[in-house]
Amino acid sequence: MKIISVVGARPNFIKIAPFIRAIERHNAGKGPKVEHILVHTGQHYDHQMSQKFFDDLGIPAADIHLGVGSGTHAEQVGRTMIEFEKVVMAGKPDWVVVLGDVNATLACSVTAKKLQVKCCHIEAGVRSGDRTMPEEINRLVTDRLSDLLLAPDQFAVRNLKGEGVPEGKIRLVGNIMADTLVEQRGAAARLPIPGILKENLLLKDAPVPGIREGQYAVMTLHRPSNVDHREVFAPLAGFIAGEVAADMPVLWPVHPRARKQLELFGLWDRVASAPGLVLMRPLGYHEMLRLVMTARMLLTDSGGMQGESLVLGIDCLVLRENTEWTVALKEHGGSCLLVGNRADQVREGYRAALKERFKGRVPEYWDGKTAGRCLEAILTSSACAASPS
Repeated sequence: MKIISVVGARPNFIKIAPFIRAIERHNAGKGPKVEHILVHTGQHYDHQMSQKFFDDLGIPAADIHLGVGSGTHAEQVGRTMIEFEKVVMAGKPDWVVVLGDVNATLACSVTAKKLQVKCCHIEAGVRSGDRTMPEEINRLVTDRLSDLLLAPDQFAVRNLKGEGVPEGKIRLVGNIMADTLVEQRGAAARLPIPGILKENLLLKDAPVPGIREGQYAVMTLHRPSNVDHREVFAPLAGFIAGEVAADMPVLWPVHPRARKQLELFGLWDRVASAPGLVLMRPLGYHEMLRLVMTARMLLTDSGGMQGESLVLGIDCLVLRENTEWTVALKEHGGSCLLVGNRADQVREGYRAALKERFKGRVPEYWDGKTAGRCLEAILTSSACAASPS
């Protein structure tokens, strides 16, 4: 069997690492081997950060790099489809495997199906219900086209069934990002937090407060809905700098988009001079995981960090109006509180988190063995398709 799997941006790298290792374990045993080709579309704009994730997670170099680069959503999807079509036509795979909800996921699932190649979507069925999010469109289209939909939780399974997906196409396998966390947390734990701060400060001469485990916050912000509008970003940044950082140190790896908007809106000096607010450059996987593992709470608009908070049992304030990770929410037994992006809403959620821990529980199959279940689902699905009726 030949499988082509596709990565396009950093969230995909975290998901593909355990899948590659599952294939390696399978091939080390007896029976038919899997030929695997890894395609990197090059959607991620920062090659250095891309390579750091490959190095951190032990991902072998991509067999094929499409060099798509940055651009509008349409430009990325169009260029990816043009280049990926050549790869599929030359490679003639049995399956194309796509992950998550980035533009590469949409582009390569469409291309595969136009060429009559079976497509498997890992992390199928998650829904925010917000079609203004490009990622939601990518999820909907990919799931509609895919032959095998590998869902991370029961909410995702329910979504797919509600959309009319035949039950035979759906498998509940767990969250593949949890595999990477379980596998890599030991390596992350060995990193000293002072060293991470020293090596990654954005302002080299900035004073760094003492960091005690369980008594600091970690924040990430990158979504346009949070950082592209001054009327949203200014009060939010003001609350973090003036109130949260006054209660506990806040470690903020600043996304390039967020930094650009802070400077554009005249907010940079305010956050750069705030006592207790530690501005950092974007971090590698192990460095970020180390900070998250012993934080008191997370403030984020990232989907991946919601899942990580649930596995690690860390309180998480989700700075969005909706989330695709329903399973992670406090009302469903998770560790995340959806607080929106208005400063007054965030303040209310923050005060609630200070008073009471959320004590989330880890969902079924988020056990570090999802990648093996994903590969088994592909192999058994192929066996069923190949057997006579």
